[in-house]
Amino acid sequence: MKYKWLLFDIDGTLFDYDRAEATALKRTFEQAGQPFAPGYAEAYRQINSQIWLEFEQGRISQKALRIRRFEELFALLQLDFDPQAFSATYLDHLAEGTYLVDGAAQVLKTLHGQVGLMLITNGLHEVQRPRLARSAIGGYFADMVISEEVGAAKPDARIFDAAFQRMGHPRKADVLMVGDNMSSDIQGGNDYGIDTCWFNPEGNPRELDVDSRYEIADLWELVDLLGGTGV
Repeated sequence: MKYKWLLFDIDGTLFDYDRAEATALKRTFEQAGQPFAPGYAEAYRQINSQIWLEFEQGRISQKALRIRRFEELFALLQLDFDPQAFSATYLDHLAEGTYLVDGAAQVLKTLHGQVGLMLITNGLHEVQRPRLARSAIGGYFADMVISEEVGAAKPDARIFDAAFQRMGHPRKADVLMVGDNMSSDIQGGNDYGIDTCWFNPEGNPRELDVDSRYEIADLWELVDLLGGTGV
């Protein structure tokens, strides 16, 4: 194999986060007695994306992030809901969303045993751990490094330090970071000195002046890229 370890992002790379997010929002609104109107999901997505970017930049904590995004959403939609209670219910539903990106389970099954597999995520631990445990892919990974638990988030080098420690301190040349987010996954990997692979299934243009060693549109491309053996 070309690499000895793969560092995988979770949301948008292995799990279909957009589907899980929309489903969790719908269930939470309906549980609160509010019909899920067209436009709610897109409004939330725009607010949430901006707040997560602020988190990556160290401008907001994950504790504050949980509430702020719903404060802003309810202000925009002119809804009188308790953002803290809504957030707790939403996260419970989000943790149930084990929908996978096409090919994820089969690709991981193929790579398992040929290369070490590790997860690295900025996601919230009360979502990521139960969701991975419920999923079909949890058994393929040596460990999962969660920003909230180690006190640093991608692209900060300290979360990569934690991952390398759990991998047994491999050579950086032996590790490939695979993710869909240019600012956290790809920029973080580049800054740390490891090769990166941008998962870009929609064929989106690069919005940042960030390069990656590889770019793939389908997870199956990883098997050929790594020189592994298919099934």
